[in-house]
Amino acid sequence: MLGAQPFATVDTEFLRENTFWPQLCLIQMAGPEGEFIVDPLSDKLNLAPFFELMANEATTKVFHAGRQDLEIIHALTRKEGAGIIPKPLFDTQVAAMVCGFGESIGYVNLVKRILGHELDKGARFTDWSRRPLSPKQLTYALADVTHLRDVYTYLANELEATKRTSWVAEEMATLSAPETYAADPDLAWRRLKMRVKNRRALAVMMELAAWRDRQAQSQDVPRSRILRDEALYDIANQSPTDPSKLGQLRTLSDGFARSARAKEIVAVVKAGLDRDMATVPKLNTGNALTPEATAISDLLRVLLKACAARHRVATKLIADSSDLDRIASEDEPDVIALKGWRRELFGEEALRVKRGEVAVTVIDGEITTVPRG
Repeated sequence: MLGAQPFATVDTEFLRENTFWPQLCLIQMAGPEGEFIVDPLSDKLNLAPFFELMANEATTKVFHAGRQDLEIIHALTRKEGAGIIPKPLFDTQVAAMVCGFGESIGYVNLVKRILGHELDKGARFTDWSRRPLSPKQLTYALADVTHLRDVYTYLANELEATKRTSWVAEEMATLSAPETYAADPDLAWRRLKMRVKNRRALAVMMELAAWRDRQAQSQDVPRSRILRDEALYDIANQSPTDPSKLGQLRTLSDGFARSARAKEIVAVVKAGLDRDMATVPKLNTGNALTPEATAISDLLRVLLKACAARHRVATKLIADSSDLDRIASEDEPDVIALKGWRRELFGEEALRVKRGEVAVTVIDGEITTVPRG
């Protein structure tokens, strides 16, 4: 039925506290006509029609902050070789940022601001894996997609009126890319935020992160059950090549050095130490900008805030601090702020400021730029 309609709003409820792969517990969907709840935990249910809808390019799939929902759908279908990512795709959180509703606005607040409805938050912390679900829980879950129909219609019309539909389409291209949801263990180190002391330690960290992800995926347990982030960094920085040395690390228990896992970790450490350094990226040392670049970056921040306010677009969506620092300090920075609609809206003007072609000033109470005489 939904496959014959122009759009379908979609939401999922899931658990992943005790697993690596998210456990899909509930699927909610609604179209211009009709709304549905699907129980994926039912032994008698075949999810093939749902996946067919996700792949049906005649129906736009509407999510709010849908990255985790999309990851679940992709992961479930990847096991069978398809690896479906819903297309066409529309994320109302992204669209709301383009339409001036601020940064990363939540669904409840967006419904209140657009539709004036106060949503019940009482069932927010439900254990969606337990059965049976109460009528109150099902009503709460269904509200995540029924109100989303009107939110989507409003935002789509607003984008059309302001000629910004293509802006959201650019963002959806990233959400629709398979690499966005890749669970490649060899890339697991990229999600880690703490610093290591040198490139050799980074090489060890890369091997450890890949080993941990392979273990977590094969056992379907959270990464922390295999090795906590703090311990991973400790091992990478100390790089012990003997199991007994692991017992001296503050992030591991006294008896860990005698475990079978300790021998595995030592082997991984050695693999990291032997790694070809040509495959190890340079460290981001966090060197401070020059005083000149710092001043330019500060000026670009002022320009960015003014641009975001003037065009009613969330600042975060246009550029972040790293983008501004790189524009200020690099000749040809490869940053998102200098691509697509962002370049047209802000990037070109930022480069003109950097080159000294225009000056930032205030006219009638508004920050703007004027050509330098």
